[in-house]
Amino acid sequence: MGKRMTKTAKTKKKTGRPTLYRPAYAEQAYKLCLLSATDKELAAFFEVSEDSIHEWKKVHSEFSESITRGKMVADANVAKRLYERAMGYEHDDVYPSSYQGKVTLTTVTKYYPPDTQAASLWLRNRQPAKWRDKQEQQHSGEMVIRWATDGED
Repeated sequence: MGKRMTKTAKTKKKTGRPTLYRPAYAEQAYKLCLLSATDKELAAFFEVSEDSIHEWKKVHSEFSESITRGKMVADANVAKRLYERAMGYEHDDVYPSSYQGKVTLTTVTKYYPPDTQAASLWLRNRQPAKWRDKQEQQHSGEMVIRWATDGED
């Protein structure tokens, strides 16, 4: 007589639509985030909803990490450029010129002076309590307002 096998653990079947996620999306998302793409823009690019992007980030760690990495690199690059703009900077460049049909390439150093708007933006974002445009003032004591009426001085 043969033994009868019973199934004690049921296998869970996946329900719902199959995912549209593909492993290649991680690298694409990284590159898009270097260009400052938001989750909404990623959703439009991959032709899915924003909720799908959030779900992909939860389920696929490589996708989430590539987005984080791309956004961090982009933010760091912008911060570096804003800092340089705020402080002033210089860089080497090549100046082409032509004299009697002969082209000459001359190396020059270009200088950019500090930019007060960039410095203000940097400081307002890095130290908002010290550099915000609106300052809060608190008054103590009392204030008396008297209205003059006709015939009274």
